[in-house]
Amino acid sequence: MTSAEDTVLAYWDACEARDWPRFGTLLADDVVYHLPQTRELIAGRDAYLRFNQEYPGDWHLRVTRVTGSGSHAASSATFNVGDEQQAALTFFDLDDAGRIARITEFWPEPYDPPPGREHLVTRYAPGEAPLD
Repeated sequence: MTSAEDTVLAYWDACEARDWPRFGTLLADDVVYHLPQTRELIAGRDAYLRFNQEYPGDWHLRVTRVTGSGSHAASSATFNVGDEQQAALTFFDLDDAGRIARITEFWPEPYDPPPGREHLVTRYAPGEAPLD
Protein backbone atom coordinates (compact mmCIF):
# COMPACT_ATOMS: atom_id res chain seq x y z
CA MET A 1 0.00 0.00 0.00
CA THR A 2 1.32 3.41 -0.99
CA SER A 3 1.21 6.28 1.49
CA ALA A 4 -0.68 9.48 0.77
CA GLU A 5 2.65 11.29 0.62
CA ASP A 6 3.96 8.87 -2.03
CA THR A 7 0.80 9.28 -4.08
CA VAL A 8 1.09 13.08 -3.96
CA LEU A 9 4.77 12.96 -4.94
CA ALA A 10 3.89 10.67 -7.86
CA TYR A 11 1.09 13.09 -8.84
CA TRP A 12 3.45 16.07 -8.96
CA ASP A 13 6.16 14.06 -10.72
CA ALA A 14 3.71 12.97 -13.44
CA CYS A 15 2.38 16.52 -13.72
CA GLU A 16 5.83 18.06 -14.19
CA ALA A 17 6.77 15.32 -16.70
CA ARG A 18 3.49 15.85 -18.59
CA ASP A 19 2.99 12.11 -18.26
CA TRP A 20 -0.79 12.29 -18.54
CA PRO A 21 -1.45 8.53 -18.69
CA ARG A 22 0.44 8.02 -15.38
CA PHE A 23 -1.16 11.16 -13.94
CA GLY A 24 -4.62 9.76 -14.77
CA THR A 25 -3.96 6.48 -12.96
CA LEU A 26 -3.52 8.42 -9.70
CA LEU A 27 -6.98 10.00 -9.93
CA ALA A 28 -10.35 8.60 -8.90
CA ASP A 29 -12.95 8.53 -11.68
CA ASP A 30 -14.99 11.15 -9.81
CA VAL A 31 -12.10 13.34 -8.67
CA VAL A 32 -13.05 16.92 -7.77
CA TYR A 33 -10.55 19.77 -8.17
CA HIS A 34 -11.46 22.93 -6.26
CA LEU A 35 -9.88 26.37 -6.72
CA PRO A 36 -11.33 28.66 -4.01
CA GLN A 37 -9.68 31.84 -5.38
CA THR A 38 -11.36 31.54 -8.76
CA ARG A 39 -14.47 29.83 -7.37
CA GLU A 40 -14.08 26.95 -9.82
CA LEU A 41 -14.74 23.23 -9.58
CA ILE A 42 -13.68 20.61 -12.07
CA ALA A 43 -15.41 17.26 -11.66
CA GLY A 44 -14.28 13.97 -13.11
CA ARG A 45 -10.99 12.44 -14.24
CA ASP A 46 -11.43 13.23 -17.95
CA ALA A 47 -12.19 16.92 -17.37
CA TYR A 48 -9.33 17.30 -14.87
CA LEU A 49 -6.87 15.58 -17.20
CA ARG A 50 -7.93 17.83 -20.05
CA PHE A 51 -7.66 20.91 -17.80
CA ASN A 52 -4.02 20.04 -17.10
CA GLN A 53 -3.21 19.03 -20.67
CA GLU A 54 -4.60 22.32 -22.02
CA TYR A 55 -3.14 24.59 -19.35
CA PRO A 56 -1.31 27.38 -21.22
CA GLY A 57 2.35 28.31 -21.03
CA ASP A 58 5.62 26.54 -20.42
CA TRP A 59 5.11 26.05 -16.69
CA HIS A 60 7.25 24.01 -14.35
CA LEU A 61 6.92 23.08 -10.71
CA ARG A 62 9.10 22.17 -7.77
CA VAL A 63 7.64 20.46 -4.72
CA THR A 64 8.97 21.98 -1.51
CA ARG A 65 7.08 19.87 1.05
CA VAL A 66 4.62 17.01 1.34
CA THR A 67 3.05 15.80 4.56
CA GLY A 68 0.19 13.45 5.22
CA SER A 69 -1.61 11.00 7.41
CA GLY A 70 -3.90 8.17 6.41
CA SER A 71 -5.88 9.20 3.34
CA HIS A 72 -5.00 12.89 3.54
CA ALA A 73 -1.95 14.83 2.39
CA ALA A 74 -0.87 18.40 1.74
CA SER A 75 1.87 19.83 -0.42
CA SER A 76 3.63 23.08 -0.97
CA ALA A 77 5.01 23.70 -4.44
CA THR A 78 6.55 26.52 -6.43
CA PHE A 79 5.33 27.07 -9.97
CA ASN A 80 7.33 28.92 -12.61
CA VAL A 81 6.15 30.35 -15.90
CA GLY A 82 9.04 32.20 -17.51
CA ASP A 83 10.43 34.61 -14.92
CA GLU A 84 7.24 34.58 -12.84
CA GLN A 85 7.11 32.39 -9.74
CA GLN A 86 4.20 31.56 -7.41
CA ALA A 87 3.75 29.18 -4.54
CA ALA A 88 0.64 27.08 -3.98
CA LEU A 89 -0.68 24.94 -1.15
CA THR A 90 -2.60 21.86 -2.22
CA PHE A 91 -4.69 19.52 -0.07
CA PHE A 92 -5.47 15.97 -1.20
CA ASP A 93 -8.02 13.40 -0.07
CA LEU A 94 -7.61 9.82 -1.25
CA ASP A 95 -10.36 7.25 -1.75
CA ASP A 96 -10.35 3.70 -0.35
CA ALA A 97 -8.36 2.50 -3.37
CA GLY A 98 -5.61 5.06 -2.67
CA ARG A 99 -6.48 7.26 -5.65
CA ILE A 100 -6.85 11.03 -5.37
CA ALA A 101 -10.53 11.86 -4.94
CA ARG A 102 -10.41 15.54 -3.97
CA ILE A 103 -7.88 18.30 -4.56
CA THR A 104 -8.20 21.78 -3.08
CA GLU A 105 -5.55 24.24 -4.23
CA PHE A 106 -4.81 27.64 -2.77
CA TRP A 107 -2.80 30.34 -4.52
CA PRO A 108 -1.44 33.47 -2.81
CA GLU A 109 -4.06 35.87 -4.19
CA PRO A 110 -7.53 35.70 -5.67
CA TYR A 111 -7.47 35.98 -9.45
CA ASP A 112 -9.72 35.76 -12.45
CA PRO A 113 -9.40 32.44 -14.25
CA PRO A 114 -7.71 32.59 -17.61
CA PRO A 115 -10.03 32.30 -20.60
CA GLY A 116 -10.47 29.05 -22.45
CA ARG A 117 -11.36 26.61 -19.70
CA GLU A 118 -15.05 27.40 -19.36
CA HIS A 119 -15.91 24.07 -20.99
CA LEU A 120 -14.24 22.19 -18.12
CA VAL A 121 -15.27 24.08 -15.00
CA THR A 122 -18.29 24.99 -12.94
CA ARG A 123 -17.96 28.45 -11.45
CA TYR A 124 -19.91 29.51 -8.37
CA ALA A 125 -20.74 33.05 -7.23
CA PRO A 126 -18.90 34.90 -4.44
CA GLY A 127 -20.31 33.92 -1.07
CA GLU A 128 -21.84 30.68 -2.38
CA ALA A 129 -20.67 27.30 -1.22
CA PRO A 130 -18.90 25.13 -3.78
CA LEU A 131 -21.28 22.95 -5.73
CA ASP A 132 -19.52 19.68 -4.99
